[in-house]
Amino acid sequence: MALQGPEELGEPVEEPEDLDDHDASSISPAEEITLPAGPGGDDEPVGTLLLPWDRFSAWLHCICVVGFDLELGQAVEVIYPHHSKLSEKEKTSICYLSFPDSNSGCLGDTQFCFRFRQGSNRKSSLGCFLESSDRDAPPCLKREQGHYYGYVYFRQVRDKSLKRGYFQKSLVLISKLPYVTFFHSLLKIMAPEYFEKQEPCLEAACNDIDRWPTPHPGRILTLPIMGVVIKVRIPTCYDKPGTTQLVQSAQSDSLVSIVLPTIHEVDLFRCFFPVFFHIQMLWELVLLGEALVVMAPSPAESSDTVLALVSCISPLRYSSDFRPYFTIHDSEFKEYTTRTQAPPSSILGVTNPFFAKTLQHWPHIIRIGDMKQAGEMAKQMKVKKLKNLKTLDSKPGVYTAYKPYLNKDEEIIKQLQKGVHQKRPSAAQNAILRRYFLELTQSFIIPLERYVASLMPLQKSISPWKSPPQLRPFVQQDFMKTLEKAGPQLTSRLKGDWIGLYRHFLKSPNFDGWFRNRRKEMTQKLEALHLEVLCEEDLQRRVQKHSEVETVDLVLKLKDKLSQAEREHLPVQPGTVAKLRAHMEGIILSLPEDLQGILHKPSTP
Repeated sequence: MALQGPEELGEPVEEPEDLDDHDASSISPAEEITLPAGPGGDDEPVGTLLLPWDRFSAWLHCICVVGFDLELGQAVEVIYPHHSKLSEKEKTSICYLSFPDSNSGCLGDTQFCFRFRQGSNRKSSLGCFLESSDRDAPPCLKREQGHYYGYVYFRQVRDKSLKRGYFQKSLVLISKLPYVTFFHSLLKIMAPEYFEKQEPCLEAACNDIDRWPTPHPGRILTLPIMGVVIKVRIPTCYDKPGTTQLVQSAQSDSLVSIVLPTIHEVDLFRCFFPVFFHIQMLWELVLLGEALVVMAPSPAESSDTVLALVSCISPLRYSSDFRPYFTIHDSEFKEYTTRTQAPPSSILGVTNPFFAKTLQHWPHIIRIGDMKQAGEMAKQMKVKKLKNLKTLDSKPGVYTAYKPYLNKDEEIIKQLQKGVHQKRPSAAQNAILRRYFLELTQSFIIPLERYVASLMPLQKSISPWKSPPQLRPFVQQDFMKTLEKAGPQLTSRLKGDWIGLYRHFLKSPNFDGWFRNRRKEMTQKLEALHLEVLCEEDLQRRVQKHSEVETVDLVLKLKDKLSQAEREHLPVQPGTVAKLRAHMEGIILSLPEDLQGILHKPSTP
């Protein structure tokens, strides 16, 4: 928005959409709680009012118990807290996704996760509070906007007292947060207790969670749950990529039961072991947003592999849809299996043999075997033709006609093979593979980052009395010209058709998502610089030359700028907003009292 002088009145600017208010029907009656200022300073709004269950809602939407009824089939038996809202469609999705397919044969306890579309856009009392906690999160750890994650602990044991002969039940955590490792660890504590003591312990667990601090990036959190204390650190976008900020032990940690070094990372080596000769090709397929299917023997292996694929292009966020576990009952089943159009950019994890037929037209299919057999060395596997994939009993491998743009990196394969022969610990193999993917992605993204940074206008072109200058447009041809001297060859040893890879990537949803985010960040930076330039102006002296109407117009524009700064959390220098507010207050006090009263009223949203 232009903040123009009284002699240059700008055009009206569209007002931003209001932040949603909490749906009063989903709040249990109790008094408000004031959140104290946290150690992160400005990272947490001081005096934010939190209602009962708001702390719980910052972590989870709800907890569900899904059982099996001989007449009804799968059914949601319990939802905690009781006031939580789920549409019938969402309940149906949760029911079918919380149980393994019958062919999986999962006896005992099984953990996996799924992801499904949110049925309706619910309102939240946390509003901009969650936005502020989300803004410092890495791209891959931001809250989901249109989807929920379901984290499942499924138990199936023989029970002759039941007609079916088996006890089958799932405890499911529904959340917007992609903290897969954390929530699986949480379920390992909660589920065994629940299966033994039933509902009272769920109520106690919900009350424990509602006393947790909110999940602010950068903070080390101590989280008590059912007599156990978990210690975690939520990563930030400012952390050095590839490093794990280990939670340091201290004398005061004597009560801590579990320290989690990561809240979200899966074991890449274990997940990719069945197909690890093709890891570089899989990285390309994920980077380009190609339609991928993972066919696995169980939901645990399916969901872990899909999550590994999505994370292999980190720190780049995977922008297309992905379903760690997908069933024939899914509401999007027809959408994904239709042959009347090309498969959408997405990654599906499936276990039902029926999908070997219905998804045979998908261009890239990964068939994995039992990960428990990963102790033996996988044999060198060639990429298989899709026509050879007829049943889920087909041999493990990658079925595709895709030809990679980059030459195969034999060094990483030899390094991982050597580790298997030397019985290198799985954690070390995982670290090697994660670092390989990180360096590959960074080599690819750095030239794009460098070019996009050049689209930023010079700071000297920012005038306090004109709109902030616009970013220059992204021109593919201009970007391609930069690759000759400043391409990935500066940081990667890999040879191949990098130009072709970039051309393909620029048409993908991942580029679109990345560029939208970068453009938003840079536009906000320009707005912040505009505010800082305004702070250097002697506004009170300037308005002395102008009429009351022009001065009032200037005050209203300043109020809009300040509201935008707070609403969008613009990255301004400390004190900028306070200084500009003081300038504005000085201008208001120079006006007649009747105008002062009007201008001191809060702005109408």
